[in-house]
Amino acid sequence: MWCVNCDKEVATDTCPDCNMKTQDDIPVEVYFCPECNVPVIRELNSKVKEVCPLCKGKTKYLSKDLRPVFPQERLLFELMKYKPGDLINDSVWCNNAMYYINGKSKSLSSTDMKKSDPQKLRDLLQKHKIDNSVEIFNQYKSKFIQANKERLEKLKTEAYQFINEARKGYTDQQLIVSFSGGKDSTVVSDLVIKALGNPQVYHIFGNTTLEFPLTIEYKDRFRKENPMTVMREAKNREKDFYEACHEIGPPSRVMRWCCTMFKTGPITRTVNSMARRSNVLTFYGIRKSESASRSKYDRIYDSPKIMKQKVASPIFNWKDIDIWLYLLGEDVDFNDAYRLGFDRVGCWCCPNNSERSHFLAKLYMPDESKKWRDFLIGFAKAIGKPDAEEYVDSGNWKARQGGYGVAAAKDVKINNSACTADENAQIYELFRPLEEEQFYNLFVPFGRVSKGLGRKLLKEVLILDKNNVPIISIQPYKNNTSDNLVKIQTMNVKNHEELQRKISYQLRKYNACRKCLGCESVCKFRAITVNELGYKIDENKCVKCGMCITDKYLRGGCLMSKYLFSANEGEKNEV
Repeated sequence: MWCVNCDKEVATDTCPDCNMKTQDDIPVEVYFCPECNVPVIRELNSKVKEVCPLCKGKTKYLSKDLRPVFPQERLLFELMKYKPGDLINDSVWCNNAMYYINGKSKSLSSTDMKKSDPQKLRDLLQKHKIDNSVEIFNQYKSKFIQANKERLEKLKTEAYQFINEARKGYTDQQLIVSFSGGKDSTVVSDLVIKALGNPQVYHIFGNTTLEFPLTIEYKDRFRKENPMTVMREAKNREKDFYEACHEIGPPSRVMRWCCTMFKTGPITRTVNSMARRSNVLTFYGIRKSESASRSKYDRIYDSPKIMKQKVASPIFNWKDIDIWLYLLGEDVDFNDAYRLGFDRVGCWCCPNNSERSHFLAKLYMPDESKKWRDFLIGFAKAIGKPDAEEYVDSGNWKARQGGYGVAAAKDVKINNSACTADENAQIYELFRPLEEEQFYNLFVPFGRVSKGLGRKLLKEVLILDKNNVPIISIQPYKNNTSDNLVKIQTMNVKNHEELQRKISYQLRKYNACRKCLGCESVCKFRAITVNELGYKIDENKCVKCGMCITDKYLRGGCLMSKYLFSANEGEKNEV
């Protein structure tokens, strides 16, 4: 165990000196051997961290983490900072914006990228491609693997033990690998197959429809090279990304509705379909060094979204350089996007992508990049931005919050007023005609929907609690301003205000549902389905847990409330 606060190894889960919780791995740093010209991975408590395992010469500290620069990226770096071929005999590595040539640093800033001409670079890359030898790179790769072979064996042994320990109590049919086509999930796939000695482990590929073309190519190559591996593709076939953007606005760093609609939702559907009768264990490529939020995860835990799924992370403590040591050392095929210089692969236009990723997308995906930029500029103009191109090119669109200027933002507002004729009754406005089957189905989480016990002349529908006591009365309503009104009265409950608030969440779903699949992901009992026919709650599966009608799991009862919220929503509601 390691105490980060005291920077030392301890034998317990809590440091005896500072009383802080310890972590189960020992942090590593990257040193560099000037003689062998390759990085050496060393644990912080190593007594020989300044000695090269190959030549026994003195090493020097280089970085906290590192990744290799493949010949394709090296050529691009040369074209931007040197001359073609200048670094062909050098050992080149990278960490974020800092490149290391034979252990000496050279930065490539976002300014350098913005100043470059993508078309000119594409032409030069094509021109010098034939002379871009990989021979020297392969020599350094072999040295790197040899210098860090003890680290590789330690990583493999620990991961194999973790996988076999985690899978206890599960059959082979209950094991899943979450496969994105990225380097982390590629390593996890290889580790799991080797640890279990079973190439038939289920893989789920989450196709967000926004994948790099090279990711799709790699996925197809993986399936061809691993014919015994069962791979299911999770994809939202009912929604189109650009159509959704036109309707509710592009995603931003704080409003990534695309994750729910095109990633989490479809994957949840697929896992749920496999976990109908038993629990499943899913191996993910989550690493704590990727982000502050992921550093708070446990290495193995019950999924908060999928009822019968436990999640295990074999590479939770690995650094980038560990990932590359494994891929290169075990000769594992991987996504070619990394050879071009992409740090991470996922949705190519994600607002969370780095400047490097956006630059490389313009370079290697010019048509898609132009299409996306044109859409963003059109959207900026539509919501009234006077400097639309600057708004887009500066990246300000990534910080967009709420539904300002978006027509769909009105759908998340709840227009209601107190009914003067009946106590504890509210009159709500619907933004479309009341379709009985779809509308009344939204009240299944509250109790049993009874159309027969209500007053027929008023077309009243009652909702009964578990003791068959009416708690909600629903009546279609009209006045001089609207035909799409409904009067909802609460009764026989202690907190009428709370119940009305939860009712408003369901009305928001009726008004604003964009089939984002957020509700499907929230329901652990698979009672909610969203498809081309709309939103449906299965009365036979719903256990009235209330997760879909509480603010804790869905802000405002509907994710669209979060994505389309605007300042006006905070004003007093009125019919």
